[in-house]
Order: sequence, then structure tokens, then C-alpha cells
Amino acid sequence: MKQAAPVNFTVLGETRALIAVDKPAGVLIHPSKPDGPRTLWDELRELLAYEIATGGQVSIINRLDRETSGVVLIAKDLAAARACATAMQAGQITKEYEAIVWGWPETDTFTVNAPILRLGEKSSSKIWLKRAVHPAGAVAVTEFSVIERLTLSGGRISRVRARPLTGRTHQIRVHLTHAGFPVVGDKIYGPDEEWYLRFVEGGWTDDMAKALWLPRHALHSARLALELDGVRHAWTSPLPADLADLTNPVVTGCDPPVH
Repeated sequence: MKQAAPVNFTVLGETRALIAVDKPAGVLIHPSKPDGPRTLWDELRELLAYEIATGGQVSIINRLDRETSGVVLIAKDLAAARACATAMQAGQITKEYEAIVWGWPETDTFTVNAPILRLGEKSSSKIWLKRAVHPAGAVAVTEFSVIERLTLSGGRISRVRARPLTGRTHQIRVHLTHAGFPVVGDKIYGPDEEWYLRFVEGGWTDDMAKALWLPRHALHSARLALELDGVRHAWTSPLPADLADLTNPVVTGCDPPVH
């Protein structure tokens, strides 16, 4: 039986056909097994019960990883879902993310144009879902800009904005690691994928806190915009407290490890 613990989220805006919500980190978008925890989809079906009863539906347009927070867009009927899918395929939905990464990019803006595939297709990996840059992969392009660079006693970190121009799985995280600036807290694409395997087996530990500094990867869906039926829509989500605190050593009381 599905666990009864509710999923807390904020509605960022709603129209007749669309609703945008702010998803917290740690929340699954869709159910992964029958007896799993409640998901955003479960909560949305309750929130939109009237729309569903009168012929509507819950169609999640941009799917975020469990650890990624921020803007999620939902279509409430079939026509809106089809329109959003068409806009997505045509590159007419603008998505912007913020990430906190290890290191300092040398330039204020840079673009990573590097194809991505599932690593297991070309090499061995203990993590089935892990992706990697590879010439045989699908086209993937991400534009990055630096918001701020910070020097803490344990090392350098940066806050960056990412705009993916394609929609590959784990694209931003893979491209940042490929560029030499892995996302803080990333158990798969950070310093060692073994952290992910250990986390799955035994949960978060003090050793992980020392190596990764954050129990989830520091990636946030900050803005999503599109035009539907001639009307321009945009929704934004501020950086959540756990990520904002990373850039404030006075709040955290400690500095990140050197990478």
C-alpha cells in the first residue's frame, strides 16, 4: 500500500490548461513501484480531481530527477499536452537551471556541445542509468553562464546558470562534469560513482557528507517559459534554502572539501 505521507509543493501559477508547481528535492515525479512513497503525480491527481472527473488529465511536461528541485509544468488536458509536446520538440520551451559546481570556469559564458549516451552501451558501469559524453551518443548542447564565483577555505565553488538546448537524460550534470565542473553533491557524476552505490545500500553517512557536502545534487529548475495559443507564459522558482546556504559559509558553519 502506498505510504500516506503527503508531498509538499507550491503552486507557482495556473491557467485553464496549465499548472506550474515548485517541486522540492527528494520527491519522485512518477511512481516507481506500487508500494512506493507518494509522488508529485499522486498529489497532482488529487489537486486536479475535478479536472480529471470532467475529462482532463495530468500530463507532466518536464520531468525532473528525484534530487532536482524547482519548476515543473503540467498540462491539464489532452490539447494542452499535445501543444506542449510539439513546443518541446521544436525547442520552443525555454528551460533555465541553476547549479552549484566545484571549481571556477575560466570564462563567464561557455557552451558544451557534446553527444551523450548511456555509459553501459559502450563501456562498463555499475550504474545502469549513468550517462556519458561519447561520439556515438545523441546530440546534446547546453549553454552556461557564471552567476558568481566563491572562494571558501576548503576550495572554490561557482553558481552557474544552465540552459539546455536539447533534452538528454542527466544532460546538465553530464556536461558540467565533462567541462570539469561537477555539481556539488552529485553521487553519480561527482568524485566517485561508488558514493551512489553506497548511498543506495546504506543511505547518507558522515563520510559522504565530508566528500560530497550535500545529500542531493545542487541542481535547481529555476525558470520555464513557453508560448501557448498566442500567450507567453513563464514561471520562476527561487533557489531553495539548502542550495542558497552552500554559498554562505556563515550559515553553513563549514567549508566544502577541496576538489
